[in-house]
Amino acid sequence: MKTVRHSEQTLRTALISKNPALVSQYEKFDAAERRLMNEAFRPASDLFGPITLHSQSDWITSHPEPPQDFEEFFNDPSRKTPSREKHRIYIQCIGSLGNTRIISEEYVKWLKGYCEAFFYGLTVKLLEPVPVSATRCAFRVNDSTENLQIHAGHILHFLKKKKPEDAFCIVGVTMIDLYPRDSWNFVFGQASLTDGVGIFSFARYGGDFYSSSYKGKVKASQRQSSRDYSVFDNYYTPEVTSVLLLRSCKTLTHEIGHIFGLRHCQWLACLMQGSNHLEEADRRPLDLCPICLRKLQCAIGFNIVERYQALVRWIDDESADTPRVTPKRSHDGNVNLPKPVEAFKEWKEWIIKCLAIVQK
Repeated sequence: MKTVRHSEQTLRTALISKNPALVSQYEKFDAAERRLMNEAFRPASDLFGPITLHSQSDWITSHPEPPQDFEEFFNDPSRKTPSREKHRIYIQCIGSLGNTRIISEEYVKWLKGYCEAFFYGLTVKLLEPVPVSATRCAFRVNDSTENLQIHAGHILHFLKKKKPEDAFCIVGVTMIDLYPRDSWNFVFGQASLTDGVGIFSFARYGGDFYSSSYKGKVKASQRQSSRDYSVFDNYYTPEVTSVLLLRSCKTLTHEIGHIFGLRHCQWLACLMQGSNHLEEADRRPLDLCPICLRKLQCAIGFNIVERYQALVRWIDDESADTPRVTPKRSHDGNVNLPKPVEAFKEWKEWIIKCLAIVQK
């Protein structure tokens, strides 16, 4: 295991900059917010630690990239910023996210609520779910896993045409595996930053995806021609667990972060670190290091304390003691599904520590 550790001065410059105008901008944060941000370069901080690499297959080792500090982010002429005319994030569900309509609907509502807290200050809207056939995308059965896959690039083209006029971005979510081109095995997600569109799959986040008994395998007798979308009728979706929800929230916010212009973080343990595999993705924290937090705050303009409070409210919205999604009937006859958030418990404790620093 290797630790990527930067000097205090390097981290200070990455966060604050040496540009007088950006230093002045930083000083407009109130003293409490700066106290939290300054944890970035405090060596003994238990909130923001260094990045640890566990193998040569980890992202930083296998995909060398120049680091992006705040000044480089701020001066990037190609990055997109929400405006009064384009200020909404749209989520387009492709296919079903759960094994019943109710679970699928609730799942995407949980994702919506999480995005509204994470990108605090922006509005998140849900578009009506569409079947795979509506996208007219290419699809295949993966030779290795024998599971269904849809073409990510074709989905991006579909989303670009559907993008509402007031959208900052539109992102598609699906429980069907993705591939970007014939020569690739799979991809977790793909985005076009210039077009403000992205597509992300949660299929591989189910607990049984890599099992030899994975129920999503497509039998030879079920395989149809490349244009017969009936193969997606009643396709397998994993059980919606707390871990699956956590992984989905993590991927969704990481990828939307790229649309805001945040590149892969190489400063501290951070949501914006790249990941080559599920183990590495699971090691990433759910939130941003101070350097990336400043980037997102600059783009949206939220109050840092209010954002953290919104994230805690999202976690507390339902009981954290429910290990799986089980329908409950309310007094008016509607079916309510408790949000499975027990996997977020450790992160909630971390947020509370952050709030304790800013609320001293």
